[in-house]
Amino acid sequence: MKKTPLVILTGPTAVGKTALSIELARAINASIISADSMQIYRGMDVGTAKVTKEEMQEIRHYGIDIMEPDVDYDVTQFVAMAKQAIHEITEQGKIPLVVGGTGFYIQALLYDIDFEEEEADTALRLKLSDIARTSGNEVLHEMLAAVDEESAKAIPAGNVKRMIRALEYYQHTGEKFSEYNHRQRQKESPYDFHYFVLTDDREKLYDRINRRVDLMMEQGICEEAKQLYAVDQKGEHTAAKAIGYREFYSYFRGECTLEDVVYKIKLDSRHFAKRQLTWFRREKDVEWFDRREYEDDRQILTEMTRRILNKA
Repeated sequence: MKKTPLVILTGPTAVGKTALSIELARAINASIISADSMQIYRGMDVGTAKVTKEEMQEIRHYGIDIMEPDVDYDVTQFVAMAKQAIHEITEQGKIPLVVGGTGFYIQALLYDIDFEEEEADTALRLKLSDIARTSGNEVLHEMLAAVDEESAKAIPAGNVKRMIRALEYYQHTGEKFSEYNHRQRQKESPYDFHYFVLTDDREKLYDRINRRVDLMMEQGICEEAKQLYAVDQKGEHTAAKAIGYREFYSYFRGECTLEDVVYKIKLDSRHFAKRQLTWFRREKDVEWFDRREYEDDRQILTEMTRRILNKA
């Protein structure tokens, strides 16, 4: 049975995926599926560096501005959306191009990983949530590290939902969640794919991150964060955990200065980029594109297009 073609363009935050993705979509006759866990939310444009209507240049995008920020969104919803989009795109005779930096989402889609949960242990989840709330996320992270060091390395302390899921799985099965994930990753992909990861010199990347945050401040990210805070002051929903928004919460409560917020966003963004690169290095069948090895984006675009069309 012939596999469905699929192209993935990913990489760390601020590496330049958006502009390249538009040109690549045009070159290979593709429509784009966003694999950014926060660009799905309406009203969160500046802080997520969301592609604008002008930047889209009439290239169809799926998975952007489809949810309100007071509604939670997870990997199973993303996979369902992406599969439907892939079906629509291929029916139109085009290639699905997945673009974004949420590696967890990409992995789940690419290898059709089953993240559907068995019967939820509500009592255990509430207990673990309470530990995070009263004692801090780091305590929960240490609990995870004690039973599953690999999962603790892969899941940041800021992601309480995934830490709870990993601990719940261990409690119920006695198996490490990382072992379950490893088994799932061994599945053969149902797609005929190219998995492109764009990267660059770390110092250049960090400099771009810092400049992007400064630009976001000029473009009004504070106002966007204020609107998010108005609908979710406790920061309980997925959107409120986004880098670039969550850092404002302390400022709105009068606990820090605006300068502190800017510093924290830059720091968190750099740490996030580092985690993203660590994630992609663990993935199999990845094709790396290091900007240092090419004169400009035109050369990168030409090589990506050649690989895709030659395979097709």
